[in-house]
Amino acid sequence: QLRLVESGGGLVQPGGSLRLSCAPSGFTLGYFTIGWFRRAPGKEREGVSCISGSDGSTYYADSVKGRFTISRNNAKSTVYLHMNSLKPEDTAVYYCAAVMGYFGLGYEQYPFWGQGTQVTVSS
Repeated sequence: QLRLVESGGGLVQPGGSLRLSCAPSGFTLGYFTIGWFRRAPGKEREGVSCISGSDGSTYYADSVKGRFTISRNNAKSTVYLHMNSLKPEDTAVYYCAAVMGYFGLGYEQYPFWGQGTQVTVSS
């Protein structure tokens, strides 16, 4: 079964940084588009960023543009989400997901998901 494993979450102060990692289990990233999503308590799931497996194109939600950077290391078959200038409103469970043949943040398009990693931004 294809699944993803996230890591790197934790507690950080406002203005701080974290790097999340997403690695596949049972497959290689190859040409999959990898997306990062988050869900804060009481809120809808939100698309954060995605990166294409074919040409490395990236896309960011307005709420994180300029603060978050998505990257992929194909040799390590890992996708990273570098989060800088973190704000309390970034507190959420962050999930990565994979899809073939789609590029965007429509979560319903992604069939493969990880279990999530908690990010808490608080002083």
